[in-house]
Amino acid sequence: MTGGIPVRFGFAKVEITPRVGVELCGFGPYVLRRSVGIRDRLWARAMAVESEGARAVLGSCDLVGLSAALTGEARRLVEAATGLPNTAVMLHCTHTHSGPSIGEYIGWAEADAPYLALLPGRIARACAEALGNLQPATLSHAVVPCEGVGINREQEQAPDPWQQVLADDWRPQRPELTDTECQVFKVETNGRLAGFASYFGCHPVVCCADTRYIHGDYCGVATNLLEREHPGAVGLFLQGAEGDVNSCVVHKPEQESLLALDVIASRYARAVRSGLAAALPVEGDCLRCISREVTFSRKPWGREHLVALLAEQAAVIHAPDAADADGEVRMAVVRATALRQMIGRLNTGQSLQPPTELQGLRIGPISFLGTPFEVFQRIKNEVVAESPSPLPLVLSQTNDSLGYAVEREVAARGGYAADLVPLIIGSLPFADLHGELMNSLRDLDRELAADCPPACPD
Repeated sequence: MTGGIPVRFGFAKVEITPRVGVELCGFGPYVLRRSVGIRDRLWARAMAVESEGARAVLGSCDLVGLSAALTGEARRLVEAATGLPNTAVMLHCTHTHSGPSIGEYIGWAEADAPYLALLPGRIARACAEALGNLQPATLSHAVVPCEGVGINREQEQAPDPWQQVLADDWRPQRPELTDTECQVFKVETNGRLAGFASYFGCHPVVCCADTRYIHGDYCGVATNLLEREHPGAVGLFLQGAEGDVNSCVVHKPEQESLLALDVIASRYARAVRSGLAAALPVEGDCLRCISREVTFSRKPWGREHLVALLAEQAAVIHAPDAADADGEVRMAVVRATALRQMIGRLNTGQSLQPPTELQGLRIGPISFLGTPFEVFQRIKNEVVAESPSPLPLVLSQTNDSLGYAVEREVAARGGYAADLVPLIIGSLPFADLHGELMNSLRDLDRELAADCPPACPD
């Protein structure tokens, strides 16, 4: 960075690939999607920053998400090793669906207990090593075209035949409802690339229910490729507003999916590569971290309603012809499990409207606005339009994994993203997450901007 205050950056990564045989997360209730091999390694990567004695670390993990409990344990270990408080540690996930379960989604793959026992320590080690690698550095930034990767699944059907997307000139019918650019950040020390980060919003679901290989999907494969091109550099992928955006290939058989994976990963890597070449130094040296707990309103489902819903699921499960091969029966088990959990919490006096962490990290003119949701594009666009920051970035899947932040029209329709996914997580659907999240992120962003010194342009 080019202000008058020396800024230091550090990078590190630790492998978090599970052993072959663990269940991969996603694509239906109790589908027994056990891994059979490793297509690409998974990593916990970290970027540490220091300015005027203040330090922070941003982690990015090749995982579907993290629970608040896993985040809390990793933060505790970081603080024990480095003294860095948990409010200065932001832990983000790429949301790959070809990685292990983290135990948050009922029926959406069983978590592996030994893996989860080791995971916080591995993430914490990446963060601690990044802090240990801090050295004076220059931060540069570019915005570059990144097209032909995503499609808005709420507004457009997947291409048919799917092979047409393999052509480099393929574009969705409504590209304006997806990200068409990616943000690229380059950190250099003594003229050498120490690390980089890219920000883009698109579900990593090139490989789906019929695939069994472990990998980070298009963003993980692309980042690994770019790291190999720059030995010693560590690259972070930061997932943006992917809630309503799928990869342009989705739900295909394994061989077709793996073929498309290489094509789409190459497409994304090419965009990031061009950003690394075009990046220009960033002005400003401020560093600020803020963590806030927000209680988002939920639908007013009381005990009586929950008990009635549970009875409906019990009727499906206990029907004379019920079979575990039936997806509807398995889905009833998911719903029944969630309903019992919520009734149990009510019985012990717990609230069904728990607080949620939102976290902001300001580095120079860049505001990283971390949410635990899969944010829809419209919400992100509204946050960006009202932002006081020169470069606001809304992050999905940060510090927790709480399902979709859907726009109002989708919430009004109900269905998978608005109503079912909260149950899969064992919680009530949200009442007005669009408006409440928008307001909360706007307030967080303004607080970050107000706390930055004049060296940070606003």
